[in-house]
Amino acid sequence: MSKSPIQLATKSQKMESTVFIANLGKILYYLLLSIITLIIFVPLLVVVFAAFKSAPELASSSPFSLPISWSFKNFIVVFEKTNMLLGFLNSISITVSSVVINAILGAMTAFVLNRFNFRFKKTIFLLFIVASVVPTYTTEVARFQTIKSLGVYNTLFAPLIIYAGTDLMQIFIYLQFIEKISKQLDESALLDGASYFRIFRSILFPLMLPATATLAIIKAVDIMNDMYIPYLYMPSKKLSTLSTALMTFVGERATYWNELSAAIILVMLPTILMYLILRKFIFAGLMDGAMKE
Repeated sequence: MSKSPIQLATKSQKMESTVFIANLGKILYYLLLSIITLIIFVPLLVVVFAAFKSAPELASSSPFSLPISWSFKNFIVVFEKTNMLLGFLNSISITVSSVVINAILGAMTAFVLNRFNFRFKKTIFLLFIVASVVPTYTTEVARFQTIKSLGVYNTLFAPLIIYAGTDLMQIFIYLQFIEKISKQLDESALLDGASYFRIFRSILFPLMLPATATLAIIKAVDIMNDMYIPYLYMPSKKLSTLSTALMTFVGERATYWNELSAAIILVMLPTILMYLILRKFIFAGLMDGAMKE
């Protein structure tokens, strides 16, 4: 039975309305992505342009204008005023040590919470949630007093102790991985005489390497970019990191924006290269941890 002209017109209007809504959704989607891209990359472009300008040119030109001559003088001045090599070595020492300890503690915590049933299990997990919700700065006085009482203030151990602590995101991702590992492996190992530590070390932890790689990269980038903790707990110039080296170009009366911009680029390079090289491990680990079989 053929449809009437009114029915055909109505169906055509519905199809046009559906296509219009779909196209409008795509336009809004790409518009939002464009706005986010501008918010992220425009400040970066301003920093890059300023890094290659002299102080008079920076003061007389627009922040968005290209440098007249792309000079590397500001980068040379950065190396003359600061010991970037020392900052890099200190940053690498803190980052590597913190990431290794952090990964072991996070994996062991998730192992205990997943494989064992004990009285205060839910309470411990709740404490991790509460700790992630409470703003860090509200507990800064107590943390500072703890670091001072331990005798590690103004040493590399101060940020190491702070960074090494596990957090809720680590536990969540590790728990997702452990849940996908059959408990029959644990039972078989126990029957063969393996201890719980041997099970964790030889069976579970190697299987959690994708999650460990993901969390290690994210943690390393956060530590390398952090300025607050190293600046507060390691004021000595001998313990300066890449991020705290930026304070050399900021004074009470004047700020050398062209030199500061060049220093920012040098500080950003290690983390950018790390992310570009290892980004596939980040996405792979997050996706594997979020999916259940």
